[in-house]
Amino acid sequence: MGGLLTELGKHLAERWLSLLVLPGALFLAALTAGHTLGHADPFDAGRLADRLDAWAASPRLDGTGGPALVLLAVLLAAAGAGLAAQALGSAAERWWLTPASAPHRLTAARRRRWDARSAAYEERLDALAAARAAGTPPPPGPTPAEARRRVDTIALEAPARPTWMADRMNAPAVRLEREYALDLATVWPHLWLVAPDTTRTELIAAHETFRRAATLAGWGVMYVTVGALWWPGLLIAAATTTVAWRRGRTAVDTYANLLEAAARLHAPELAHYHGITPEPERLTRETGWQLTCLAQGQSHLITLTRQPPAVPDRR
Repeated sequence: MGGLLTELGKHLAERWLSLLVLPGALFLAALTAGHTLGHADPFDAGRLADRLDAWAASPRLDGTGGPALVLLAVLLAAAGAGLAAQALGSAAERWWLTPASAPHRLTAARRRRWDARSAAYEERLDALAAARAAGTPPPPGPTPAEARRRVDTIALEAPARPTWMADRMNAPAVRLEREYALDLATVWPHLWLVAPDTTRTELIAAHETFRRAATLAGWGVMYVTVGALWWPGLLIAAATTTVAWRRGRTAVDTYANLLEAAARLHAPELAHYHGITPEPERLTRETGWQLTCLAQGQSHLITLTRQPPAVPDRR
């Protein structure tokens, strides 16, 4: 038991050091450089070195206790900066995944762009089909794959949220409801319990990658304070935020793909456990609807209606 606690303590200390202290120490170093150099001469390395030498020669650092107190103060300040970055990262995560209940003008703007590109995609398909039926060369224009990609850069499904990431996370639920009458939010806790460890590990890793990207965005916001003292800090903030945003989009796309894949793969197994099917079979609309009713505690609807309700195409 003692060995287990020791290893757990080492693991927590390593995570504390890598996630909070080291990035925080780098931020404090940039903040110190910004405070020393200012905007007028931001790359005067000699001035920065002189200031550090003056601090090192300070009488307050004489004796054995002075350096230890300075190191402790730096560690605490770095950890505090790390906690602040994580809090800002949580705010970035909430914005990236803004729910549909939050009204926003961006949602309407994104929906108009998506509708226009979807209409262009459908028109392109119709034009190619007409040319093929007439035996004439296809009209000039993008390929169907290129036209579809232009739609998907806005959202994979009709936008219902102000950000691409939020709509990407919502896309698996929209597809599963349309194809199988399966309410993913309701059934997911049940799916999680029957999913194997390998599936859970992949999902947890993908979610952790997204959280790290959000925390990196928090660091980007923190570096704006450095930019207020030292203009290169604004470049650091812009670069950090851009990298965080790109990593966040990639992580969300991976996580959403894994969610949808896990639901499609393990819903038949869940139906078998609930006695809906004698053996795990291919998922159908009736099976998905029955799973939703059972997960909602409304199994009587299965007996009363027997058929899932029609779900309109959200496109």
